Amino acid sequence: MILAWHEILIRLGLAAFFGALIGLERERKDWAAGMRTHMMVCVGSALIMMVSAYGFADVLGRDHIVLDPSRVAAQVISGIGFIGAGTIIFLKFGTIRGLTTASGLWTVAAIGLASGGGMYFAASATTLLALIILWALQPLEKMYSKRFRQKTLRIVITQKKDVNDLLAQIWQNNEVENFDITQDGNESIIQFKFEKYNQEKIKELIDKMQQTETIKEINWYA
Repeated sequence: MILAWHEILIRLGLAAFFGALIGLERERKDWAAGMRTHMMVCVGSALIMMVSAYGFADVLGRDHIVLDPSRVAAQVISGIGFIGAGTIIFLKFGTIRGLTTASGLWTVAAIGLASGGGMYFAASATTLLALIILWALQPLEKMYSKRFRQKTLRIVITQKKDVNDLLAQIWQNNEVENFDITQDGNESIIQFKFEKYNQEKIKELIDKMQQTETIKEINWYA
């Protein structure tokens, strides 16, 4: 069986449309993978699916030739990991960004495979669900995560003798969940994680520390 040209155009066109919808959501947040990237992944996946399913029809009738049409398409799922890895950014102190975009590219690849396979309803439904997850559920996620997010204070200090005084000041009026001190040459890196904290006291303390010469760096993550 060979697909008609209009059926090929419909499948590729739908793949491009579905990829663009999800890509626009990522584009508005100025992520590395935007609309065109998502469209290319989805269209490419659709084409690979069609090649996998119909591209070898001319040799299937020959003796001793058996082909699995899913083998070529299956490589899309593993191959998309290389593109997804490029969208993940590792920031300082264990912060990672881009995981949602990487998972979105993986989903777009699956949508492309569904479009290329003629599963239009599955591709449409998945696109709709992906948009709901990426856009509509984001305020709920932020509200929930903000409630349980750890508040972290990271300080780089150049004089060891000032460490004890600093610990005493921070412990006062704050409930410290845990803290960690590491040594990097002549510098001490102190990191506090708060369960509860007095916002006014923390602000006053940070303002005071900014005027202290022995404190090289202050980072507050709330």
